[in-house]
Amino acid sequence: MDITNVIDRLDALLNTSRKMPGTHSRLVDADKVMELVEQLRLAVPQDVKSAQEVIAKKDSILDQAQIDARRTKAQAETEYASRLDQNEVVAAARRKAQGLAEEAEHKSNKLTEQAESDARRTRMEVDAYAVQTLRDLDRELTAVITTVRKGLDTLGATMKV
Repeated sequence: MDITNVIDRLDALLNTSRKMPGTHSRLVDADKVMELVEQLRLAVPQDVKSAQEVIAKKDSILDQAQIDARRTKAQAETEYASRLDQNEVVAAARRKAQGLAEEAEHKSNKLTEQAESDARRTRMEVDAYAVQTLRDLDRELTAVITTVRKGLDTLGATMKV
């Protein structure tokens, strides 16, 4: 379940609750509030799991980039070895193989750096999202608890009269 949806339902519950006469307090159904709180607890791990899947995908891209770089380098080395066997083009083959090896190394380094950068950025975004979601949840729960306590306090004051 989406956190935003649960928060919207919690907001709707608060807005549709009966007002206490002469106060800003409202009477809320504690069972419904607790049900929504439990749904929030379940929803946060799902969002974190989604974020972890994004990180795993970035790691997969990094792994694939490294595999591609190794394959390109291996192809360059194979070509280099085959050209060494040709007397007429030995010098050209050496230059070409060296260039391909350098190019493969450069591509490998560039892809690795890009993938690592993307993974770091994604991790930072996931962490920021998780922190913001938990802060939002904390604010909403604090507001609900405050409202419930005010309602209980109001009822307690009424019961003493």
